Amino acid sequence: MLISGAGGAGLHMLADRYDNSVVKEMLLDPAARRERGDVTGPLNYLLVGSDQRDTADPGTDQRSDTIMIAHLPAGLDRAYLISVPRDLLVEIPPAPAGNYPGGPDKINSAFQYGGGGQGGTRLLSATLTRLTGIRFDGAALVNFAGFQRVVDLLGGVRMCVDTPVRSIHTKSVFNPGCHQMNGAQALDYARQRYDLPNGDFDRQRHQQQLLRAMMDKATTTDMLRNPLRLDQVIRAIGSSFTVDTNGTPLEEMIFAMRRIRSDGLLGIQLPSHSEMIDEVSYVLLDEPANTLFDSMRHTSLDNWVRANPKWVNRL
Repeated sequence: MLISGAGGAGLHMLADRYDNSVVKEMLLDPAARRERGDVTGPLNYLLVGSDQRDTADPGTDQRSDTIMIAHLPAGLDRAYLISVPRDLLVEIPPAPAGNYPGGPDKINSAFQYGGGGQGGTRLLSATLTRLTGIRFDGAALVNFAGFQRVVDLLGGVRMCVDTPVRSIHTKSVFNPGCHQMNGAQALDYARQRYDLPNGDFDRQRHQQQLLRAMMDKATTTDMLRNPLRLDQVIRAIGSSFTVDTNGTPLEEMIFAMRRIRSDGLLGIQLPSHSEMIDEVSYVLLDEPANTLFDSMRHTSLDNWVRANPKWVNRL
């Protein structure tokens, strides 16, 4: 989406440049993949963020810190960001390669049981398809270190803090008000979930706001007219992402998204609530979640949003 903001005749050149810099892998489980031959909406993409990638030790703690589904309606002129709570109680399918037999657990555990990286994303995608009935048109695994560099190359982002946040990672305090943040600060802020009024639900909203802030910065500065800066950003994006394009040339995907702008992003909180089960905190789905999944499968998400404003995050 950042690259598509360039527009004009240079878009194909930029897409080709990005195509040569990004790592491509099969991130989607066969059961989670939607077979198709063109880039026409509606589209659903799985976005996974983690500090880790593949490791030789599947037992290493590699739970996914961020799980989002990006839904692009038929017109491909806007995008809904649906955040999936990391503590959501789900049924995770077996992962024979990691000797995991399958069973109920928090959804972010699927990434670990699959071995992290490519295998972890595959198991996570299969888990989500089992839960939602949604098959994906592509996926991206985001490396946080590279993501932080992208924010820095954009010159930082403007984030508005609505309640005091203290980082458990750096002990930094983010006070209410709008602040210019560099990559480390923005990522630190967007990863916090403790001591917030709505806990992890606030964290999800902050992550959605960060993506909006990045698009705002990319499309309202002269970055896209600075060849050196633009090349650095494209390379940083490439180093941050492993993508599964579902067989579609990356250039076609980028070109198809060329009309999406930052004001076309809308955040959605998955209808759910926290609950203690056997002294463990989980998140359980609420009834509107089923109609949300149904609308994502049957092209009527716009109608669902109008009927369920409670779950919409205005970014």
